[in-house]
Amino acid sequence: MTEQKVNYPWFKKEDIDGFFALFQNNLANFVLIAVALIGMGYPTSIVYGRVIPGAAVSVLFGNVYYAYMANRLAQKEGRTNVTALSYGISTPVMFVYLFGVMGPALAFTGDPEVAWRIGLAACFFGGVVEVVGSFIGNWVRKTLPRASMLGALAGVAFTFIGGELFFNVHEMPMIGFTVLAIIIVGLIARKAMPFRLPASLFAIIIGTVLAYSLGEVEMSQIAQGMETVGVYPFLPTLGFIEGFRLLLGPMVGLIAVLLPISIYNFIETMNNVEAMASAGDDYSARECMLVDGCGIMLGSLFGGVFPTTVYIASVGSKWMNAGRGYSILNGGVFMVASLFGIVAAISRIIPVPVIAPILVFVGISMVAQTFAAVPQRHFPAVVIAMFPYLGNYVMTRFNNAAGEVVANISTGIVPLGQGAMFAGLIWGAIVVYIIDNDYTKAAYASLFAAVLAATGFMHAPRLTLFHDYKFVAGYVIMAVMFLIFKRFGGDEETQAVLAD
Repeated sequence: MTEQKVNYPWFKKEDIDGFFALFQNNLANFVLIAVALIGMGYPTSIVYGRVIPGAAVSVLFGNVYYAYMANRLAQKEGRTNVTALSYGISTPVMFVYLFGVMGPALAFTGDPEVAWRIGLAACFFGGVVEVVGSFIGNWVRKTLPRASMLGALAGVAFTFIGGELFFNVHEMPMIGFTVLAIIIVGLIARKAMPFRLPASLFAIIIGTVLAYSLGEVEMSQIAQGMETVGVYPFLPTLGFIEGFRLLLGPMVGLIAVLLPISIYNFIETMNNVEAMASAGDDYSARECMLVDGCGIMLGSLFGGVFPTTVYIASVGSKWMNAGRGYSILNGGVFMVASLFGIVAAISRIIPVPVIAPILVFVGISMVAQTFAAVPQRHFPAVVIAMFPYLGNYVMTRFNNAAGEVVANISTGIVPLGQGAMFAGLIWGAIVVYIIDNDYTKAAYASLFAAVLAATGFMHAPRLTLFHDYKFVAGYVIMAVMFLIFKRFGGDEETQAVLAD
C-alpha cells in the first residue's frame, strides 16, 4: 500500500464555490436538454425517466474518478493545492446531438422510444471513439502548440459560456448585476462575504430572494417546479443494441455527423487537460480520455444519450482554489437530484440570470488563464484560434432561424463555424509556427487542414469529399507559400531569438 505523503482533504470551504460553478454549468445543460427534447416530442417519461438519470450516472462516474486522480496527483507531488478536473456534458457536442441526432432520429422513426434507442447507440459510439482516441491523446498534446490548444478552448469560453451567459445577466439587470457584482468581489477580488459564506452560495441566495421579492419571477414558478418532483429510478438498458441496427442501417448517414463530433469531443478533453496543466495540475491526457470514454458508454447503459467530457470549468475551479470535494459533491447531488426530479424543479425555481454570473466567471477565468499560460509572442495565435468559435456560435444560434440574415453578414460564417475546434487548432498552430520561424511545420499544418477540408471535417455540414474545393485549394496554396518563404530565409537558416 502506498503511504500517504500529504493530508489531502476530502472537502474544504472553497469546494462549495467550485461545486456551485460546476453544478450550475451542468444544470444549465440538463435544462436545455429537457426543454429541447420535450419540445421535439419526446415524452417526459423518457426525458426525466431515462435520459437525465443516464447522464447523471455518467457524471457521477467521472466526478468520483477525477477526485481519485486528484488525490493521486496530490500524493505524487506532495502538495494539497490540487484541484480535481471538472466533468460534464460538453455544450457544443450537446447541441449537435440534440439537433443532429435526436431530432432527425425522431423525425425518421416517428417513435420516441425507437429514436431514443438510436440516441443510445450514438452516445455509445462516441464513447468508443473517445477510448480509441486515448491512445494518441498524449502525443497530440505534446505535438500541438499550447497557444493553439488553449486558444481554441478560449473561443468556447468567450462565446458559449462567458459571452452568452453575460447576455443572460442583462435579461434582469437589477438581479443579474447584483449577483455579478458579488461574484466579481468574491471570486475575482477574493474578498470575504458576509457570515464567511462562499461567494457563489451567497450570490445565489441574494439573487433568488431579489428575483421573487422584486417581482421579476412569479411565485407560481415554485409550485410549477415542485410538480416535477417524483421518483425516477436508474434503470439499466441494452437499447443501444437495437439502436445500432438502425444507426448502421437506414440511418447510417448519421455516422457522418457522429464521427467528427466524437473526435471533437476527445480533442476537447485533451485541451481541457492541457488548460489545467497550464494552471499547475498536470494530469495524463490518455487516462482522462479513457475515463471519459468509459463514462460515456456507462451513461448510455442507463439511458443517457449525450457524451460527457473533462469540462472547461476546471480552470475556474482551480482559480477558486477548490480541491476534490466539489467534484464528489457535484456527482452525488446530481444523482439525488435526478432520482427525485429535483433537476427540473431547480431549473424552474432559480432564474437563469441568477446563475449566469457564475458561468461568466468561468468564461473570464478560462480566457485569462489562456493568455497567462503562453508566451506573449504567441498571443496572436491565441486570438486567431478563438475566431472560429465566433462563427460556430453565430451558426448554431442563428443560422436555422435567420439563415438569410447570417448570410448577409458574411457567407463565410457558416463554413468557419463548421469544424470550429479543428479550425481553431490549425490556425493557432500555423501562427505559432510562423512566429517561431518554422515554416516547414506551418506548411504541414496547412496541408493537414486541406485534408480535413477535403473530407468534410472542416468547412462542411457533414463528412463528404470536396464539399467546397476552394477551401482545400486555399490551404494548399498557403502550404506552398510557406515552403517558398522557407526557401528564401526560413527556419533552419535563420533561427531568430524571439523574446517575450
